[in-house]
Amino acid sequence: MADRRTFLKSYLRCRVCSKIFRDPVSLGCSHSFCSNCLKTFWEQAKNKNCPICKRKSSKEHTEVNFALKELAESFAGRQKTESFRRERQDKEWDGMLVCEHSNDPQLFCVDEQRAVCPVCDFPHQQSHKLISVEEAVSVLREQLKSDLKSLQDKRNKYKQVEETYNEMIQHSKKQLLSTERQIRAEFNKLQQFLKEEEESRLAALREEEEQKGRTISREMKMIEEQISSLSDSISAVEKELQKHSMPFLSSYKDTQSRARAQSSVSDPQLVSGALIDVAKHLGNLSFRVWEKMKEKVHFSPVILDPNTAHPILCLSDDLTSVKYGDTKQQLPDNPERNANYANVFGSEGFSSEKHSWVVEVGDHPDWNIGLIKASTDRKGEYPVSPKNGIWCLVHRSGKYNNGDGQTVRVKKSLQRIRVQLDYNRGEVSFYDPEDMTHIYTHRDTFAEKLFPYFCIFNVDDAKTSDIKICETKI
Repeated sequence: MADRRTFLKSYLRCRVCSKIFRDPVSLGCSHSFCSNCLKTFWEQAKNKNCPICKRKSSKEHTEVNFALKELAESFAGRQKTESFRRERQDKEWDGMLVCEHSNDPQLFCVDEQRAVCPVCDFPHQQSHKLISVEEAVSVLREQLKSDLKSLQDKRNKYKQVEETYNEMIQHSKKQLLSTERQIRAEFNKLQQFLKEEEESRLAALREEEEQKGRTISREMKMIEEQISSLSDSISAVEKELQKHSMPFLSSYKDTQSRARAQSSVSDPQLVSGALIDVAKHLGNLSFRVWEKMKEKVHFSPVILDPNTAHPILCLSDDLTSVKYGDTKQQLPDNPERNANYANVFGSEGFSSEKHSWVVEVGDHPDWNIGLIKASTDRKGEYPVSPKNGIWCLVHRSGKYNNGDGQTVRVKKSLQRIRVQLDYNRGEVSFYDPEDMTHIYTHRDTFAEKLFPYFCIFNVDDAKTSDIKICETKI
Protein backbone atom coordinates (compact mmCIF):
# COMPACT_ATOMS: atom_id res chain seq x y z
CA MET A 1 0.00 0.00 0.00
CA ALA A 2 2.82 2.42 0.83
CA ASP A 3 4.49 1.67 -2.53
CA ARG A 4 1.27 2.45 -4.39
CA ARG A 5 0.90 5.79 -2.59
CA THR A 6 4.52 6.68 -3.34
CA PHE A 7 4.05 5.89 -7.02
CA LEU A 8 0.82 7.89 -7.20
CA LYS A 9 2.41 10.86 -5.45
CA SER A 10 5.29 10.80 -7.91
CA TYR A 11 2.86 10.63 -10.85
CA LEU A 12 0.80 13.60 -9.55
CA ARG A 13 3.78 15.78 -8.66
CA CYS A 14 4.68 18.85 -10.73
CA ARG A 15 8.32 18.70 -11.85
CA VAL A 16 8.65 22.49 -11.54
CA CYS A 17 7.28 23.22 -8.05
CA SER A 18 7.56 19.62 -6.76
CA LYS A 19 4.03 19.80 -5.33
CA ILE A 20 0.78 18.01 -6.15
CA PHE A 21 -0.73 19.41 -9.35
CA ARG A 22 -2.92 22.47 -9.22
CA ASP A 23 -4.86 23.07 -12.45
CA PRO A 24 -2.58 20.68 -14.36
CA VAL A 25 -1.99 21.12 -18.11
CA SER A 26 -0.48 18.49 -20.42
CA LEU A 27 1.85 19.21 -23.36
CA GLY A 28 2.08 17.32 -26.62
CA CYS A 29 5.11 15.43 -25.26
CA SER A 30 2.79 14.01 -22.53
CA HIS A 31 4.53 15.86 -19.70
CA SER A 32 2.22 17.67 -17.26
CA PHE A 33 2.74 20.72 -15.04
CA CYS A 34 0.80 23.15 -12.91
CA SER A 35 -0.72 25.83 -15.19
CA ASN A 36 0.87 28.76 -13.31
CA CYS A 37 4.23 26.91 -12.97
CA LEU A 38 4.42 26.33 -16.74
CA LYS A 39 3.41 29.91 -17.54
CA THR A 40 6.06 31.32 -15.18
CA PHE A 41 8.72 28.96 -16.58
CA TRP A 42 7.98 30.01 -20.19
CA GLU A 43 8.10 33.70 -19.28
CA GLN A 44 11.51 33.28 -17.65
CA ALA A 45 12.89 31.06 -20.44
CA LYS A 46 11.39 33.29 -23.18
CA ASN A 47 10.32 30.20 -25.11
CA LYS A 48 7.66 27.53 -25.02
CA ASN A 49 9.82 24.47 -24.63
CA CYS A 50 8.94 21.59 -22.26
CA PRO A 51 10.82 22.08 -18.95
CA ILE A 52 11.75 18.39 -18.97
CA CYS A 53 12.44 17.21 -22.54
CA LYS A 54 12.96 20.72 -24.05
CA ARG A 55 10.62 19.93 -26.91
CA LYS A 56 8.80 22.96 -28.33
CA SER A 57 5.13 22.96 -27.53
CA SER A 58 2.88 22.78 -30.56
CA LYS A 59 -0.02 24.26 -28.63
CA GLU A 60 -0.58 28.00 -28.64
CA HIS A 61 -2.94 27.77 -25.67
CA THR A 62 -2.84 25.12 -22.95
CA GLU A 63 -6.02 23.73 -21.41
CA VAL A 64 -6.50 22.27 -17.97
CA ASN A 65 -6.42 18.44 -17.87
CA PHE A 66 -9.57 17.94 -15.77
CA ALA A 67 -9.12 14.18 -15.34
CA LEU A 68 -5.62 14.71 -13.93
CA LYS A 69 -6.87 17.63 -11.86
CA GLU A 70 -9.65 15.53 -10.29
CA LEU A 71 -7.18 12.76 -9.48
CA ALA A 72 -4.70 15.22 -7.94
CA GLU A 73 -7.35 16.93 -5.83
CA SER A 74 -8.67 13.55 -4.64
CA PHE A 75 -5.17 12.47 -3.64
CA ALA A 76 -4.46 15.81 -1.95
CA GLY A 77 -7.70 15.52 0.05
CA ARG A 78 -6.83 12.00 1.21
CA GLN A 79 -3.41 13.16 2.32
CA LYS A 80 -5.01 15.96 4.27
CA THR A 81 -7.25 13.49 6.10
CA GLU A 82 -4.30 11.23 6.98
CA SER A 83 -2.27 14.25 8.11
CA PHE A 84 -5.12 15.30 10.37
CA ARG A 85 -5.34 11.77 11.81
CA ARG A 86 -1.59 11.63 12.51
CA GLU A 87 -1.72 15.07 14.10
CA ARG A 88 -4.60 13.89 16.28
CA GLN A 89 -2.69 10.78 17.36
CA ASP A 90 0.37 12.87 18.20
CA LYS A 91 -1.78 14.89 20.60
CA GLU A 92 -2.70 11.76 22.56
CA TRP A 93 -0.45 10.98 25.51
CA ASP A 94 -0.76 8.17 28.08
CA GLY A 95 -4.27 7.33 26.88
CA MET A 96 -5.55 10.93 27.41
CA LEU A 97 -6.76 13.00 24.47
CA VAL A 98 -5.58 16.63 24.40
CA CYS A 99 -7.76 18.94 22.38
CA GLU A 100 -9.41 22.31 22.70
CA HIS A 101 -12.05 20.67 24.89
CA SER A 102 -9.54 19.04 27.22
CA ASN A 103 -11.06 20.75 30.26
CA ASP A 104 -14.27 18.78 29.76
CA PRO A 105 -14.70 15.31 31.39
CA GLN A 106 -12.94 12.64 29.31
CA LEU A 107 -14.34 9.28 28.29
CA PHE A 108 -12.66 6.01 27.35
CA CYS A 109 -13.68 3.90 24.35
CA VAL A 110 -13.66 0.24 25.39
CA ASP A 111 -13.88 -1.00 21.78
CA GLU A 112 -10.84 0.98 20.57
CA GLN A 113 -9.06 1.08 23.94
CA ARG A 114 -8.36 4.83 23.85
CA ALA A 115 -9.50 8.09 25.43
CA VAL A 116 -12.05 10.13 23.47
CA CYS A 117 -13.35 13.68 23.69
CA PRO A 118 -17.14 13.97 24.29
CA VAL A 119 -17.26 16.92 21.83
CA CYS A 120 -14.82 15.95 19.08
CA ASP A 121 -15.86 12.29 19.11
CA PHE A 122 -19.59 12.82 19.61
CA PRO A 123 -20.58 10.64 16.64
CA HIS A 124 -18.16 8.04 17.98
CA GLN A 125 -20.27 7.68 21.14
CA GLN A 126 -23.31 6.43 19.26
CA SER A 127 -21.91 2.98 18.34
CA HIS A 128 -19.02 2.25 20.77
CA LYS A 129 -19.06 1.42 24.47
CA LEU A 130 -17.75 4.34 26.56
CA ILE A 131 -16.82 4.46 30.23
CA SER A 132 -15.24 7.10 32.44
CA VAL A 133 -11.51 7.53 32.36
CA GLU A 134 -11.30 6.85 36.09
CA GLU A 135 -13.11 3.53 35.69
CA ALA A 136 -10.98 2.65 32.68
CA VAL A 137 -7.77 3.41 34.55
CA SER A 138 -8.88 1.28 37.49
CA VAL A 139 -9.78 -1.68 35.28
CA LEU A 140 -6.64 -1.39 33.16
CA ARG A 141 -4.41 -1.11 36.23
CA GLU A 142 -5.89 -4.35 37.60
CA GLN A 143 -5.38 -6.02 34.25
CA LEU A 144 -1.79 -4.83 34.10
CA LYS A 145 -1.19 -6.00 37.68
CA SER A 146 -2.52 -9.41 36.69
CA ASP A 147 -0.22 -9.41 33.65
CA LEU A 148 2.68 -8.39 35.88
CA LYS A 149 1.97 -11.27 38.28
CA SER A 150 1.78 -13.70 35.37
CA LEU A 151 5.17 -12.48 34.13
CA GLN A 152 6.67 -12.74 37.61
CA ASP A 153 5.27 -16.26 38.05
CA LYS A 154 6.63 -17.23 34.66
CA ARG A 155 10.04 -15.79 35.54
CA ASN A 156 10.03 -17.67 38.87
CA LYS A 157 9.29 -20.92 37.03
CA TYR A 158 12.19 -20.31 34.67
CA LYS A 159 14.45 -19.48 37.61
CA GLN A 160 13.35 -22.67 39.36
CA VAL A 161 14.14 -24.73 36.27
CA GLU A 162 17.46 -22.90 35.92
CA GLU A 163 18.28 -23.72 39.56
CA THR A 164 17.37 -27.37 39.01
CA TYR A 165 19.61 -27.50 35.95
CA ASN A 166 22.48 -26.06 38.02
CA GLU A 167 21.85 -28.72 40.67
CA MET A 168 21.83 -31.37 37.94
CA ILE A 169 25.16 -30.10 36.60
CA GLN A 170 26.75 -30.31 40.06
CA HIS A 171 25.19 -33.71 40.70
CA SER A 172 26.37 -34.97 37.30
CA LYS A 173 29.93 -34.03 38.23
CA LYS A 174 29.61 -36.05 41.45
CA GLN A 175 28.10 -38.93 39.48
CA LEU A 176 31.03 -38.78 37.06
CA LEU A 177 33.63 -39.05 39.82
CA SER A 178 31.72 -41.75 41.73
CA THR A 179 30.99 -43.82 38.61
CA GLU A 180 34.59 -43.51 37.40
CA ARG A 181 35.80 -44.71 40.79
CA GLN A 182 33.48 -47.71 40.75
CA ILE A 183 34.33 -48.61 37.16
CA ARG A 184 38.03 -48.53 37.98
CA ALA A 185 37.41 -50.64 41.08
CA GLU A 186 35.51 -53.25 39.08
CA PHE A 187 38.18 -53.40 36.40
CA ASN A 188 40.89 -53.57 39.05
CA LYS A 189 39.15 -56.65 40.44
CA LEU A 190 39.01 -58.20 36.98
CA GLN A 191 42.60 -57.22 36.25
CA GLN A 192 43.72 -58.64 39.61
CA PHE A 193 41.91 -61.89 38.87
CA LEU A 194 43.47 -62.08 35.40
CA LYS A 195 46.90 -61.24 36.82
CA GLU A 196 46.61 -63.97 39.45
CA GLU A 197 45.32 -66.41 36.86
CA GLU A 198 48.20 -65.51 34.56
CA GLU A 199 50.76 -66.09 37.31
CA SER A 200 49.08 -69.38 38.26
CA ARG A 201 49.21 -70.70 34.71
CA LEU A 202 52.79 -69.54 34.18
CA ALA A 203 53.75 -71.27 37.45
CA ALA A 204 52.07 -74.48 36.26
CA LEU A 205 53.98 -74.22 32.98
CA ARG A 206 57.30 -73.74 34.79
CA GLU A 207 56.53 -76.61 37.21
CA GLU A 208 55.83 -78.96 34.30
CA GLU A 209 59.03 -77.88 32.59
CA GLU A 210 61.02 -78.62 35.75
CA GLN A 211 59.32 -82.01 36.21
CA LYS A 212 59.94 -83.00 32.60
CA GLY A 213 63.53 -81.77 32.95
CA ARG A 214 64.11 -84.00 35.99
CA THR A 215 62.72 -87.01 34.12
CA ILE A 216 64.99 -86.42 31.14
CA SER A 217 67.98 -85.85 33.45
CA ARG A 218 67.31 -89.19 35.19
CA GLU A 219 67.06 -91.02 31.87
CA MET A 220 70.20 -89.36 30.56
CA LYS A 221 72.13 -90.39 33.67
CA MET A 222 71.17 -94.03 33.06
CA ILE A 223 72.17 -93.67 29.40
CA GLU A 224 75.52 -92.19 30.37
CA GLU A 225 76.16 -95.12 32.76
CA GLN A 226 75.33 -97.63 30.03
CA ILE A 227 77.57 -95.79 27.53
CA SER A 228 80.44 -95.84 30.04
CA SER A 229 79.97 -99.57 30.69
CA LEU A 230 79.79 -100.34 26.98
CA SER A 231 82.85 -98.22 26.33
CA ASP A 232 84.79 -100.26 28.93
CA SER A 233 83.65 -103.52 27.30
CA ILE A 234 84.62 -102.26 23.86
CA SER A 235 88.08 -101.34 25.11
CA ALA A 236 88.46 -104.78 26.70
CA VAL A 237 87.47 -106.58 23.50
CA GLU A 238 89.79 -104.40 21.42
CA LYS A 239 92.64 -105.14 23.84
CA GLU A 240 91.87 -108.88 23.72
CA LEU A 241 92.03 -108.86 19.96
CA GLN A 242 95.58 -107.49 20.06
CA LYS A 243 96.97 -110.44 22.08
CA HIS A 244 99.09 -113.26 20.58
CA SER A 245 97.61 -116.63 19.92
CA MET A 246 98.24 -118.47 23.16
CA PRO A 247 97.40 -115.59 25.56
CA PHE A 248 94.29 -114.87 23.46
CA LEU A 249 93.10 -118.48 23.69
CA SER A 250 93.52 -118.52 27.41
CA SER A 251 91.47 -115.30 28.10
CA TYR A 252 89.03 -114.64 25.27
CA LYS A 253 86.13 -116.58 26.84
CA ASP A 254 85.75 -114.24 29.80
CA THR A 255 85.91 -111.19 27.58
CA GLN A 256 83.44 -112.70 25.17
CA SER A 257 81.00 -113.57 27.98
CA ARG A 258 80.99 -109.98 29.34
CA ALA A 259 80.60 -108.59 25.81
CA ARG A 260 77.67 -110.85 24.99
CA ALA A 261 76.01 -110.12 28.34
CA GLN A 262 76.08 -106.41 27.66
CA SER A 263 74.99 -106.85 24.04
CA SER A 264 71.91 -108.76 25.21
CA VAL A 265 70.69 -105.76 27.22
CA SER A 266 67.59 -104.17 25.57
CA ASP A 267 68.11 -101.07 23.45
CA PRO A 268 67.45 -97.72 25.12
CA GLN A 269 63.95 -96.19 24.60
CA LEU A 270 62.95 -92.51 24.71
CA VAL A 271 60.47 -91.69 27.46
CA SER A 272 57.07 -90.54 26.19
CA GLY A 273 55.69 -87.22 27.38
CA ALA A 274 59.08 -85.72 27.96
CA LEU A 275 58.09 -82.50 26.16
CA ILE A 276 55.87 -79.79 27.67
CA ASP A 277 52.18 -80.33 27.01
CA VAL A 278 51.67 -77.03 25.16
CA ALA A 279 48.12 -77.92 24.13
CA LYS A 280 47.15 -78.33 27.78
CA HIS A 281 48.37 -74.81 28.60
CA LEU A 282 47.16 -72.97 25.48
CA GLY A 283 44.13 -74.95 24.37
CA ASN A 284 40.91 -72.89 24.91
CA LEU A 285 42.88 -70.75 27.34
CA SER A 286 40.54 -67.75 27.20
CA PHE A 287 37.47 -69.96 27.51
CA ARG A 288 38.80 -71.84 30.52
CA VAL A 289 39.78 -68.57 32.19
CA TRP A 290 36.31 -67.17 31.44
CA GLU A 291 34.68 -70.28 32.93
CA LYS A 292 36.69 -69.80 36.07
CA MET A 293 35.83 -66.10 36.10
CA LYS A 294 32.10 -66.96 36.05
CA GLU A 295 32.46 -68.32 39.55
CA LYS A 296 33.40 -64.83 40.73
CA VAL A 297 31.13 -62.76 38.46
CA HIS A 298 27.40 -62.44 39.08
CA PHE A 299 24.51 -61.11 37.02
CA SER A 300 21.55 -59.11 38.30
CA PRO A 301 18.36 -59.30 36.17
CA VAL A 302 17.30 -55.88 37.48
CA ILE A 303 19.51 -52.83 38.03
CA LEU A 304 18.08 -49.97 40.10
CA ASP A 305 18.09 -46.51 38.53
CA PRO A 306 19.55 -43.95 41.02
CA ASN A 307 18.05 -41.09 39.00
CA THR A 308 14.55 -42.32 39.99
CA ALA A 309 15.28 -42.89 43.68
CA HIS A 310 13.57 -40.72 46.30
CA PRO A 311 16.21 -38.68 48.20
CA ILE A 312 15.58 -40.65 51.42
CA LEU A 313 16.63 -43.92 49.77
CA CYS A 314 20.22 -45.18 49.67
CA LEU A 315 21.35 -47.49 46.89
CA SER A 316 24.30 -49.88 47.01
CA ASP A 317 27.34 -49.24 44.81
CA ASP A 318 26.37 -52.08 42.49
CA LEU A 319 22.78 -50.72 42.26
CA THR A 320 21.18 -54.02 43.30
CA SER A 321 19.92 -53.15 46.80
CA VAL A 322 18.14 -50.24 48.49
CA LYS A 323 17.49 -49.18 52.08
CA TYR A 324 15.78 -46.32 53.92
CA GLY A 325 18.35 -43.69 54.90
CA ASP A 326 18.75 -41.66 58.06
CA THR A 327 18.58 -38.28 56.32
CA LYS A 328 17.25 -36.90 53.07
CA GLN A 329 19.98 -36.48 50.48
CA GLN A 330 20.49 -33.29 48.47
CA LEU A 331 19.56 -34.48 44.98
CA PRO A 332 18.30 -32.54 41.95
CA ASP A 333 14.57 -32.73 41.31
CA ASN A 334 15.01 -34.13 37.79
CA PRO A 335 11.88 -35.32 35.92
CA GLU A 336 12.65 -39.00 36.53
CA ARG A 337 12.95 -38.73 40.31
CA ASN A 338 10.16 -39.86 42.65
CA ALA A 339 9.24 -36.91 44.86
CA ASN A 340 6.30 -37.99 47.05
CA TYR A 341 6.99 -41.64 47.82
CA ALA A 342 10.09 -43.57 48.89
CA ASN A 343 10.22 -45.36 45.54
CA VAL A 344 12.94 -46.45 43.15
CA PHE A 345 12.45 -48.01 39.72
CA GLY A 346 14.47 -50.42 37.65
CA SER A 347 16.75 -48.92 35.02
CA GLU A 348 15.26 -51.00 32.21
CA GLY A 349 11.60 -51.19 31.26
CA PHE A 350 9.77 -54.04 29.57
CA SER A 351 7.25 -53.86 26.72
CA SER A 352 7.22 -57.45 25.44
CA GLU A 353 8.07 -61.09 26.21
CA LYS A 354 8.68 -62.71 29.62
CA HIS A 355 10.88 -61.42 32.46
CA SER A 356 11.49 -62.48 36.05
CA TRP A 357 13.66 -61.61 39.04
CA VAL A 358 13.91 -62.50 42.72
CA VAL A 359 13.79 -59.86 45.46
CA GLU A 360 15.20 -60.54 48.91
CA VAL A 361 13.07 -58.63 51.43
CA GLY A 362 14.38 -60.36 54.55
CA ASP A 363 12.61 -59.24 57.73
CA HIS A 364 11.77 -55.74 56.48
CA PRO A 365 8.23 -55.09 57.76
CA ASP A 366 6.78 -52.61 55.20
CA TRP A 367 7.39 -52.70 51.45
CA ASN A 368 5.85 -52.83 47.97
CA ILE A 369 7.44 -54.69 45.07
CA GLY A 370 6.19 -55.27 41.52
CA LEU A 371 5.81 -53.24 38.34
CA ILE A 372 4.69 -49.71 37.48
CA LYS A 373 3.75 -48.12 34.17
CA ALA A 374 6.19 -45.65 32.61
CA SER A 375 3.75 -42.72 32.39
CA THR A 376 3.07 -42.54 36.14
CA ASP A 377 3.42 -38.98 37.47
CA ARG A 378 6.49 -39.28 39.66
CA LYS A 379 5.83 -35.90 41.29
CA GLY A 380 2.16 -36.43 42.05
CA GLU A 381 -0.08 -38.58 44.19
CA TYR A 382 -0.72 -42.11 42.95
CA PRO A 383 -2.13 -44.58 45.52
CA VAL A 384 -0.99 -48.17 45.01
CA SER A 385 -3.54 -49.83 42.74
CA PRO A 386 -3.69 -51.56 39.36
CA LYS A 387 -6.07 -48.76 38.36
CA ASN A 388 -3.13 -46.37 38.72
CA GLY A 389 -0.80 -48.64 36.76
CA ILE A 390 0.89 -50.35 39.75
CA TRP A 391 0.85 -54.15 39.95
CA CYS A 392 2.55 -55.21 43.15
CA LEU A 393 2.67 -57.32 46.30
CA VAL A 394 2.30 -55.26 49.49
CA HIS A 395 3.51 -56.18 52.97
CA ARG A 396 2.17 -54.24 55.97
CA SER A 397 2.47 -55.22 59.64
CA GLY A 398 3.04 -58.89 58.86
CA LYS A 399 0.18 -59.13 56.34
CA TYR A 400 0.21 -59.34 52.56
CA ASN A 401 -2.20 -57.85 50.01
CA ASN A 402 -2.35 -57.53 46.23
CA GLY A 403 -2.17 -53.74 46.10
CA ASP A 404 -5.91 -53.55 45.49
CA GLY A 405 -6.89 -54.04 49.14
CA GLN A 406 -7.40 -57.79 48.88
CA THR A 407 -5.57 -60.00 51.38
CA VAL A 408 -3.13 -62.57 50.02
CA ARG A 409 -2.65 -65.67 52.16
CA VAL A 410 0.78 -67.30 52.41
CA LYS A 411 1.92 -70.41 54.29
CA LYS A 412 4.96 -68.74 55.82
CA SER A 413 6.66 -65.38 56.11
CA LEU A 414 8.39 -64.65 52.83
CA GLN A 415 12.09 -63.84 52.83
CA ARG A 416 12.28 -63.81 49.06
CA ILE A 417 9.70 -63.15 46.33
CA ARG A 418 9.94 -64.04 42.68
CA VAL A 419 8.31 -61.45 40.39
CA GLN A 420 7.36 -62.74 36.96
CA LEU A 421 6.02 -60.70 34.03
CA ASP A 422 4.41 -62.13 30.92
CA TYR A 423 3.81 -58.90 29.03
CA ASN A 424 2.20 -60.42 25.96
CA ARG A 425 -0.36 -62.34 28.06
CA GLY A 426 -0.88 -59.41 30.43
CA GLU A 427 0.12 -61.23 33.61
CA VAL A 428 2.10 -60.19 36.68
CA SER A 429 2.72 -63.13 39.03
CA PHE A 430 4.38 -63.57 42.41
CA TYR A 431 5.94 -66.80 43.73
CA ASP A 432 7.88 -68.14 46.69
CA PRO A 433 11.19 -68.98 44.97
CA GLU A 434 12.07 -71.64 47.54
CA ASP A 435 9.49 -74.10 46.22
CA MET A 436 7.85 -71.95 43.47
CA THR A 437 4.60 -71.81 45.43
CA HIS A 438 2.20 -69.47 43.62
CA ILE A 439 1.21 -66.41 45.69
CA TYR A 440 -1.11 -64.61 43.29
CA THR A 441 -1.41 -63.40 39.66
CA HIS A 442 -2.86 -60.14 38.41
CA ARG A 443 -4.21 -60.11 34.84
CA ASP A 444 -4.55 -56.91 32.88
CA THR A 445 -3.96 -55.35 29.47
CA PHE A 446 -0.65 -53.54 29.18
CA ALA A 447 -0.41 -50.64 26.75
CA GLU A 448 2.97 -49.14 27.63
CA LYS A 449 6.38 -49.95 29.05
CA LEU A 450 6.52 -51.30 32.60
CA PHE A 451 9.36 -50.76 35.06
CA PRO A 452 10.35 -52.86 38.11
CA TYR A 453 9.02 -51.03 41.17
CA PHE A 454 10.27 -50.95 44.78
CA CYS A 455 8.89 -48.97 47.72
CA ILE A 456 10.19 -48.92 51.33
CA PHE A 457 8.44 -47.28 54.26
CA ASN A 458 9.96 -45.46 57.21
CA VAL A 459 10.30 -48.01 60.00
CA ASP A 460 12.80 -47.13 62.72
CA ASP A 461 13.94 -50.65 63.44
CA ALA A 462 14.35 -51.38 59.75
CA LYS A 463 16.45 -48.44 58.62
CA THR A 464 19.48 -50.64 58.15
CA SER A 465 17.57 -53.41 56.37
CA ASP A 466 18.11 -53.76 52.64
CA ILE A 467 15.77 -54.91 49.92
CA LYS A 468 17.98 -56.61 47.39
CA ILE A 469 17.80 -58.03 43.89
CA CYS A 470 19.15 -61.58 44.12
CA GLU A 471 22.08 -62.08 41.82
CA THR A 472 22.75 -65.22 39.81
CA LYS A 473 25.91 -66.74 38.42
CA ILE A 474 26.47 -66.26 34.73
